[in-house]
Amino acid sequence: MRDFHIHSNYSDGDFLGGMVRAAEAAGLEGVGLADHCNVAPRDRLERMRGLYGFNLDLTYERRREAIERLRERRSIEIYDAVEMDYDPRDEDAIDRFLAEAGFDYAIGSVHEVDGKNVQVSSQFTDLSAEARDAVVDEYFDRLVSLIESELFDIAAHVDLIERTRPLRERATTDHYRRVARAFADSRTIPEINAGRALTDAEIVHPGEEFLEILREHSVAVTVGTDSHEPDEIGDRVEFLENFFAREGLEPATPPSLERD
Repeated sequence: MRDFHIHSNYSDGDFLGGMVRAAEAAGLEGVGLADHCNVAPRDRLERMRGLYGFNLDLTYERRREAIERLRERRSIEIYDAVEMDYDPRDEDAIDRFLAEAGFDYAIGSVHEVDGKNVQVSSQFTDLSAEARDAVVDEYFDRLVSLIESELFDIAAHVDLIERTRPLRERATTDHYRRVARAFADSRTIPEINAGRALTDAEIVHPGEEFLEILREHSVAVTVGTDSHEPDEIGDRVEFLENFFAREGLEPATPPSLERD
């Protein structure tokens, strides 16, 4: 098994070397460093990047040098990847950056709707049911745009809104079918993401109904522990190995790596 989605200190994870050593100790054949990056030119997002350090567009060359040194010392295959925040307004900027940086593969994520992070429950608790449904509709609109953009190899945590109590269980079968059709027509593939699988919430992305609809459309899936700390990797890898065996799934490789 290979894990195509972990983070390091080049965004919001732990030190690069420790993350790779933990992946190797977990028995992985390969691990993908997919640190967060946002290239939107809008002032608010530029301030957020400064606050949280999601500046891989400024540091990817330095990280690449560190990855090369680790490749010389470790037996595990290490991929130089990125997780990009997606907004339809930023497609040209994302395209230019990915062409310039030349990562092994790219992950796309929808984290925001109308300037609100969809993982922050407090931003949605006071909304009416209709307003919450509108947020969910917009989330899936953006996800479909992400897939249709063909900018990314992988779409991360494709039902991220399930992490957020006010938005949970508001997605419909129609939402899932629309996304599945978009994946079926695209090179982009979703991941099985274990970022919240071992918490009290016990959330696996995509959820059971969503995954079944993806299977009906013959959509391939790949693997992402979405780990930010070394001690998360081993347990999440074990969980995913069991999950794939139980579901009868075979993990796919990101399209860019298949071409290589």
